Amino acid sequence: MQKITLPERPHWREQAKEVGFSFADMYGEPYWDETSAYAFSLEQIEKDLEDPATELHAMCREAIAHIITSESLMEKLAIPQAHRDLVAESWKRGDPEIYGRFDFAYDGSGPAKLLEYNADTPTSLYESAAFQWQWLEDQLAAGVLPEGTDQFNGIHEALVARFGEVFEANSDLHFTAVAGNPEDYGTVEMLGWAAREAGLGAHYCDLDKIALSDDGQFLDDEDRRIAVLFKLYPWEDLLRDDYANHIDGSGCLFLEPAWKALLSNKGLLPVLWEMFEGHPNLLPAFFEADVGDALAGRGAPSGAVATAFGRAEAQLGAGHVRKPILSREGASVTILKSGSVIEQSKNSDYAEHPHIIQAYAPLPQFDGFRPVIGAWVVGQVCAGIGIREDRSRITQDLSRFKPHYITL
Repeated sequence: MQKITLPERPHWREQAKEVGFSFADMYGEPYWDETSAYAFSLEQIEKDLEDPATELHAMCREAIAHIITSESLMEKLAIPQAHRDLVAESWKRGDPEIYGRFDFAYDGSGPAKLLEYNADTPTSLYESAAFQWQWLEDQLAAGVLPEGTDQFNGIHEALVARFGEVFEANSDLHFTAVAGNPEDYGTVEMLGWAAREAGLGAHYCDLDKIALSDDGQFLDDEDRRIAVLFKLYPWEDLLRDDYANHIDGSGCLFLEPAWKALLSNKGLLPVLWEMFEGHPNLLPAFFEADVGDALAGRGAPSGAVATAFGRAEAQLGAGHVRKPILSREGASVTILKSGSVIEQSKNSDYAEHPHIIQAYAPLPQFDGFRPVIGAWVVGQVCAGIGIREDRSRITQDLSRFKPHYITL
């Protein structure tokens, strides 16, 4: 894994405007950055990223089957009591999933370490699936990259195939996101594009324009019934909205399904560690309520947690990350080494939520930036990667997206 300086395409900004990539620059800073790219060997891609992501997703599905049988875990993951049956039944019914993104710490030598799973509303989909592929084709045509250079990116094709597997031809799907957010719209439009290629109808409606009919069905802004809805709106918020009481009787299939509320929750990480302790791609993780006092030297955990904590105590003491179970863009995350804070997010929007403790896996540094590898799972298989980098140890909303390629 290397970071290679490359010439930018002369007219890429004009190209971005033409294809609707309106958030290539954000907040006065570049978001898409092709002044350099990350280069991988095929072995690094296949053995260190692709295969582990597919395996981890299968492990996550095992974790779901475990969590829905445990009221205590549902409580620890802060699933509202009134909607726990909704979450559990969506799993038991086999409500289909479309996509998700694992975030890995990886320096090229492996094993990649799972930081979290963005399983419900992951963004950076358009730039991962489409724009970085166009970058590859353009750089090949310009001779910047040698003939035969590849990219781990079958994301769009996998999405088309997935929509075709799940839905009958000519089925109508609706897509929604919060109005006025170009990045969110880019994500749902990427999904709508794939659905249309799969022979499906794809209609967009702003989230705040969705209505409820007298008989309890969801309607779009043209008063059409919504039978299938992909919402770029997290379940942790939706389950706390007034509309949540109408989901069960609406006859609407939600994408991602309600059971994804358990995977997009960072409480998943201690559950995975409990079930698969020692797995090479996992970091020791615990609920803070179980081990926080022990880490602070104020006591010891009890029961089965005590034994597992004892095995991980030295690693956690050397460095750990404190994360809210519900958080976005690194908000309310703190990194500690030997008991001292070395970095803390300035955004404290999620500080009120319960926290987990996860062993610290430092991100590698390249030219002062720290990359996070996003491994995209479509259906149940890893289909490609996207890379974001940040000067901070905590990847936040001002991170940059970097293209990648596979060396010959």
